[in-house]
Amino acid sequence: MNMDELLQLGAKMFSKSNLSGDAGSNLDMGSLASALSGLTGGSGGFDLGALINNLDTGGLGDMAKSWLGDGANAGISPDQISNAIGSDKITEFASKLGLSTEEAAGGLSEALPQMVDNASSGGSLLDSLGGVEGVLGLAGKLFGNK
Repeated sequence: MNMDELLQLGAKMFSKSNLSGDAGSNLDMGSLASALSGLTGGSGGFDLGALINNLDTGGLGDMAKSWLGDGANAGISPDQISNAIGSDKITEFASKLGLSTEEAAGGLSEALPQMVDNASSGGSLLDSLGGVEGVLGLAGKLFGNK
């Protein structure tokens, strides 16, 4: 799955989320995909490594591993999403789309696990980066952590 497909999937999952409210379900898919692209601060689009690193350093590494693996995805609350991504990023994301921060975090809590799961479906992402430890290691290198 390439980045554009991943962002379109995320946009679709966000718009289907009950937690994104009526406003979230009526968003333009292109605008939503664009906002998702800038959410993690990656210059080349959605930065999966940054998201995984933020989850891991926030004590949610096991949750991230469930998304990366082929089993069931562990759920994440809107508050946990806000803490992992940063409330400033959630506010910026919500502002771009004309949503409340609650709707933004709610929709993301349902969309992001699906995006990570699909990006790593069949183990291709995990294999190419050296497994879960490789993904976490890559994220750590990006941010100067060990």
